[in-house]
Amino acid sequence: MLRAMMKNTLCWTEIPVIKLDRAIAFYSAVLGAKVPKETAEPGIEYGLLPWTDGAASGSLHLATGNEPSLKGPLIYLSVEGRLDDAIRMTAEKGGRIVEGKHQIGPHGFRAVIVDSEGNRLALHSMKP
Repeated sequence: MLRAMMKNTLCWTEIPVIKLDRAIAFYSAVLGAKVPKETAEPGIEYGLLPWTDGAASGSLHLATGNEPSLKGPLIYLSVEGRLDDAIRMTAEKGGRIVEGKHQIGPHGFRAVIVDSEGNRLALHSMKP
């Protein structure tokens, strides 16, 4: 697995959240896949974003020393083939649309959103 992950520049991301259960519900709906609540140590809980072997992924972490932001790096989350549904779920689950679906040249389509916690992110799909 390490060898496969080394092929990716991005290997992990931690998205800061204020309310973990709310964020898990938001990301499960937007990504169209379950985001399970995990425990690392007693008292440390996080939401594990969907992933497959060898693929980069990340987690939702309670904001301790790090807080949700509209500034900083723009993380792209894959919602392949279901961009319209993900945009709709963003609005339904307490997020907002900053930039609606638009083509990004030969690199597919994206929408820029703000999640339920106040983080700016991009949703990406090669298919419209």
